[in-house]
Order: sequence, then structure tokens, then C-alpha cells
Amino acid sequence: MKMTLEQADDAVVRITLDGRLDMQGTQEIDQRLAFATSTKALRLAVDLSRVTFLASIGIRALVAAAKVQAARGGRMAIVNPEPMVRKVLETAGIDQLIPLYDNFESASSALRA
Repeated sequence: MKMTLEQADDAVVRITLDGRLDMQGTQEIDQRLAFATSTKALRLAVDLSRVTFLASIGIRALVAAAKVQAARGGRMAIVNPEPMVRKVLETAGIDQLIPLYDNFESASSALRA
């Protein structure tokens, strides 16, 4: 699992995940994701367009990041999940906790609002 972090624009940080968010993939990025999302309030767009598989442990990592951001006054959105990943998120009800957007532009607009 690869994770890249970039200041996408003046207000939104984009985290791009690439690989499988299964047990091994989540362990590979868990500490980096926790550090990136827990140090200060941010507007985060987590791009899942390159995530090919999402297990419950990956969902836990995403929800934990969103909860930490909410507690700090930040916000988080999920961007462009693959169709199967989107189905898992919606079936688990995660879309009720973390908004899902089809592209970065719409997520960025919503996060800034």
C-alpha cells in the first residue's frame, strides 16, 4: 500500500492511497495515516481511486481518521472510490459518516463550504 500526501490547494490536503486496504496494506500505512490526520485540524480529501480492495480494518482506519479530524475541528471526505470499494463503503454505512464524492473538485468545494 502506498500513501501520498499533498497540499492540493490553499485549503485542502489530498491523501492518495494506492493498493489494497486489507490487513497488510492497512498496517503499512496505519501509522503514517494516523500521524497525518491527527496532528492538526485539516480539510482532507482521501482519494481511493487506486484502492482495489477494502477490508474492515481499512474501514476502521478511515473512520478513525475522520473522527480525529472532527474532534479537532477538521473535515474529511472520500474521493472517487472504485465501484466495488464504493459498494463496500455504502453497504457498511460509512457514506453516512464520511461523505463520498466522485471527483476531487466537488469534494474540495464541499470541504471548503
